[in-house]
Amino acid sequence: MANEHMTAPKAGVHMRVAAPSAIAQARAQDASSAAFSSESQQPTVLDVQHIEKVYGARGSLTRALTDVSFTVRKGDFVGIMGASGSGKSTLLNCVSTIDSVTSGTVEINGADVTRLKPAKLTRFRREQLGFIFQDSNLLDTLTARENIALPLTIGRVPAKDVVRRVEEVAGRLGIAQVLDKYPYQMSGGQQQRVAAARALVTDPAIIMADEPTGALDSKNARLLLESFEAMNTTYKATVLMVTHDSFAASYTHRVLFIRDGRIFTELRRGSSTRQEFFERIMEVVAMMGGEGSDAL
Repeated sequence: MANEHMTAPKAGVHMRVAAPSAIAQARAQDASSAAFSSESQQPTVLDVQHIEKVYGARGSLTRALTDVSFTVRKGDFVGIMGASGSGKSTLLNCVSTIDSVTSGTVEINGADVTRLKPAKLTRFRREQLGFIFQDSNLLDTLTARENIALPLTIGRVPAKDVVRRVEEVAGRLGIAQVLDKYPYQMSGGQQQRVAAARALVTDPAIIMADEPTGALDSKNARLLLESFEAMNTTYKATVLMVTHDSFAASYTHRVLFIRDGRIFTELRRGSSTRQEFFERIMEVVAMMGGEGSDAL
């Protein structure tokens, strides 16, 4: 796809990369259409409409997000990429209710979270959202089993159900062998997979992941991303992941590219192999002047 070209996007317009030939373009459109058709049959989990985020006061304003709109359907795995300062982490914070928007709406499972009062928002966040950060944020005084069980315990889930759900998720994510270990006894990759299990065990509407592989070596990053795939495939978990890494992004179904607080373009994986998707992602990253992993 060396001959692809892109024109400057208008504000709020999702633009696609052109294929190098009519045949390649037709194949790309067929794959994208098939993927979109499949996705469109699923209910909308996240609906972001025209959100803006402005920091500061008059005379010293910083516009972090400008007219950002997109939707995520159940079972989708969406990546958000952009250079440092592009607004990708601000976007995730606003969508995940960690930060508030200046204007626009964010609906999760039909609820406009921008209008929820603090008490209801706290409950909504606990019951409907799962979080995975660059730092696993595990409690050092609890074992992996207890860390995973914590949100269920807070939610007053019956003890026998807690045991069953923790062991089931741990088995799926390949961490059953560390359930009785403390965080300091685990590798960084194991800690992150425990954090992923904790996010998944409550069956949230959507899991928000902020640079989850950022502190991991290549082997542990791959294991974590394979765990994300398992979450998405086995449990139909809906995942929204911010990353600067093209390798990590290649595991997703779609990638939204953010530049200067706007959606610059979007890529859909369709029927492409992960290697092919990785190469397409790298081309857009290079075009945007950013950096990404250059090896699978």
